[in-house]
Amino acid sequence: MNEIQGKINEDLLNYQTLRLKGLISEMVQCCEDRKFYETQRFGLPYSEVKCLMLFEGERYLTVKGIAQKLEVAKSRVTKITDGLIEKGLVKRLDDPNDARVKLISLTREGERISREIEAFHREIHRDILLELDDDERKNVLAYLELLRSAMEAVKERFV
Repeated sequence: MNEIQGKINEDLLNYQTLRLKGLISEMVQCCEDRKFYETQRFGLPYSEVKCLMLFEGERYLTVKGIAQKLEVAKSRVTKITDGLIEKGLVKRLDDPNDARVKLISLTREGERISREIEAFHREIHRDILLELDDDERKNVLAYLELLRSAMEAVKERFV
Protein backbone atom coordinates (compact mmCIF):
# COMPACT_ATOMS: atom_id res chain seq x y z
CA MET A 1 0.00 0.00 0.00
CA ASN A 2 2.84 2.44 0.85
CA GLU A 3 4.52 1.82 -2.53
CA ILE A 4 1.32 2.66 -4.38
CA GLN A 5 0.68 5.74 -2.21
CA GLY A 6 4.30 6.87 -2.74
CA LYS A 7 3.95 6.43 -6.51
CA ILE A 8 0.69 8.39 -6.59
CA ASN A 9 2.19 11.19 -4.52
CA GLU A 10 5.30 11.33 -6.72
CA ASP A 11 3.15 11.42 -9.86
CA LEU A 12 1.02 14.16 -8.32
CA LEU A 13 4.10 16.13 -7.28
CA ASN A 14 5.56 15.82 -10.79
CA TYR A 15 2.29 17.09 -12.28
CA GLN A 16 2.13 19.96 -9.76
CA THR A 17 5.77 20.86 -10.43
CA LEU A 18 5.12 21.13 -14.16
CA ARG A 19 1.90 23.06 -13.54
CA LEU A 20 3.67 25.55 -11.24
CA LYS A 21 6.44 26.00 -13.80
CA GLY A 22 3.89 26.61 -16.55
CA LEU A 23 1.80 29.05 -14.51
CA ILE A 24 4.84 31.06 -13.43
CA SER A 25 6.06 31.15 -17.05
CA GLU A 26 2.65 32.42 -18.18
CA MET A 27 2.60 35.10 -15.46
CA VAL A 28 6.14 36.20 -16.35
CA GLN A 29 5.10 36.44 -20.02
CA CYS A 30 2.08 38.52 -19.01
CA CYS A 31 4.43 40.86 -17.10
CA GLU A 32 6.74 41.04 -20.13
CA ASP A 33 3.75 41.98 -22.30
CA ARG A 34 2.82 44.70 -19.79
CA LYS A 35 6.40 46.02 -19.83
CA PHE A 36 6.28 46.22 -23.64
CA TYR A 37 2.95 48.06 -23.52
CA GLU A 38 4.33 50.37 -20.82
CA THR A 39 7.34 51.33 -22.93
CA GLN A 40 5.00 52.12 -25.82
CA ARG A 41 2.57 54.09 -23.64
CA PHE A 42 5.23 56.26 -21.98
CA GLY A 43 7.69 56.38 -24.89
CA LEU A 44 10.57 55.28 -22.68
CA PRO A 45 12.83 52.24 -22.63
CA TYR A 46 11.89 49.98 -19.72
CA SER A 47 15.23 50.65 -18.01
CA GLU A 48 14.30 54.34 -17.85
CA VAL A 49 10.82 53.54 -16.54
CA LYS A 50 12.37 51.40 -13.79
CA CYS A 51 14.82 54.15 -12.93
CA LEU A 52 12.04 56.74 -12.63
CA MET A 53 10.09 54.43 -10.32
CA LEU A 54 13.04 54.31 -7.90
CA PHE A 55 12.40 57.93 -6.97
CA GLU A 56 9.09 57.17 -5.26
CA GLY A 57 9.44 58.92 -1.91
CA GLU A 58 13.05 59.97 -2.67
CA ARG A 59 14.21 63.49 -3.46
CA TYR A 60 17.69 62.47 -4.64
CA LEU A 61 19.44 59.26 -5.61
CA THR A 62 23.10 58.61 -6.34
CA VAL A 63 24.38 56.72 -9.35
CA LYS A 64 25.71 54.09 -6.95
CA GLY A 65 22.33 53.81 -5.22
CA ILE A 66 20.50 53.46 -8.53
CA ALA A 67 23.00 50.84 -9.69
CA GLN A 68 22.43 48.81 -6.52
CA LYS A 69 18.64 49.02 -6.78
CA LEU A 70 18.58 48.14 -10.49
CA GLU A 71 21.37 45.58 -10.03
CA VAL A 72 23.39 46.98 -12.92
CA ALA A 73 26.83 48.55 -13.32
CA LYS A 74 27.30 52.26 -12.60
CA SER A 75 28.25 52.73 -16.27
CA ARG A 76 24.80 51.40 -17.24
CA VAL A 77 23.15 53.85 -14.83
CA THR A 78 25.09 56.70 -16.42
CA LYS A 79 23.68 55.71 -19.81
CA ILE A 80 20.14 55.44 -18.40
CA THR A 81 20.34 58.79 -16.60
CA ASP A 82 21.88 60.46 -19.67
CA GLY A 83 18.80 59.36 -21.63
CA LEU A 84 16.49 60.72 -18.92
CA ILE A 85 18.43 64.00 -18.80
CA GLU A 86 18.08 64.37 -22.58
CA LYS A 87 14.33 63.91 -22.19
CA GLY A 88 14.20 66.49 -19.40
CA LEU A 89 13.00 63.96 -16.79
CA VAL A 90 15.96 64.04 -14.37
CA LYS A 91 18.82 66.38 -13.60
CA ARG A 92 22.31 65.77 -12.28
CA LEU A 93 23.48 67.86 -9.31
CA ASP A 94 26.68 68.10 -7.29
CA ASP A 95 26.46 66.64 -3.79
CA PRO A 96 27.14 69.58 -1.44
CA ASN A 97 28.86 67.19 1.00
CA ASP A 98 31.11 65.41 -1.50
CA ALA A 99 32.17 66.92 -4.84
CA ARG A 100 32.96 63.43 -6.20
CA VAL A 101 29.32 62.35 -5.87
CA LYS A 102 26.58 63.32 -8.31
CA LEU A 103 22.97 63.40 -7.16
CA ILE A 104 20.16 62.53 -9.54
CA SER A 105 16.83 64.25 -9.04
CA LEU A 106 13.53 64.27 -10.90
CA THR A 107 12.52 67.37 -12.80
CA ARG A 108 8.90 68.53 -12.63
CA GLU A 109 8.23 66.65 -15.85
CA GLY A 110 9.95 63.58 -14.40
CA GLU A 111 7.74 63.81 -11.31
CA ARG A 112 4.66 64.02 -13.54
CA ILE A 113 5.67 61.01 -15.62
CA SER A 114 6.57 59.03 -12.47
CA ARG A 115 3.11 59.73 -11.05
CA GLU A 116 1.52 58.61 -14.33
CA ILE A 117 3.53 55.38 -14.32
CA GLU A 118 2.60 54.70 -10.69
CA ALA A 119 -1.08 55.37 -11.45
CA PHE A 120 -0.85 53.00 -14.42
CA HIS A 121 0.60 50.27 -12.16
CA ARG A 122 -2.13 50.80 -9.55
CA GLU A 123 -4.82 50.65 -12.25
CA ILE A 124 -3.49 47.37 -13.64
CA HIS A 125 -3.24 45.72 -10.22
CA ARG A 126 -6.67 47.04 -9.22
CA ASP A 127 -8.19 45.68 -12.45
CA ILE A 128 -6.60 42.30 -11.80
CA LEU A 129 -8.15 42.19 -8.33
CA LEU A 130 -11.53 43.26 -9.71
CA GLU A 131 -11.54 40.12 -11.87
CA LEU A 132 -11.97 38.22 -8.58
CA ASP A 133 -14.70 38.28 -5.97
CA ASP A 134 -13.98 39.31 -2.36
CA ASP A 135 -13.11 35.82 -1.10
CA GLU A 136 -10.99 35.04 -4.15
CA ARG A 137 -9.02 38.27 -3.67
CA LYS A 138 -8.39 37.43 -0.03
CA ASN A 139 -7.29 33.88 -0.92
CA VAL A 140 -5.14 34.89 -3.88
CA LEU A 141 -3.27 37.46 -1.82
CA ALA A 142 -2.77 35.00 1.04
CA TYR A 143 -1.53 32.28 -1.31
CA LEU A 144 0.75 34.70 -3.16
CA GLU A 145 2.30 35.62 0.19
CA LEU A 146 2.75 31.93 0.91
CA LEU A 147 4.27 31.32 -2.55
CA ARG A 148 6.62 34.29 -2.15
CA SER A 149 7.78 32.97 1.22
CA ALA A 150 8.38 29.52 -0.25
CA MET A 151 10.31 31.03 -3.16
CA GLU A 152 12.46 33.07 -0.76
CA ALA A 153 13.18 29.96 1.33
CA VAL A 154 14.26 27.99 -1.75
CA LYS A 155 16.29 30.94 -3.06
CA GLU A 156 18.25 31.02 0.20
CA ARG A 157 19.38 27.44 -0.44
CA PHE A 158 20.93 28.44 -3.78
CA VAL A 159 22.55 31.72 -2.75
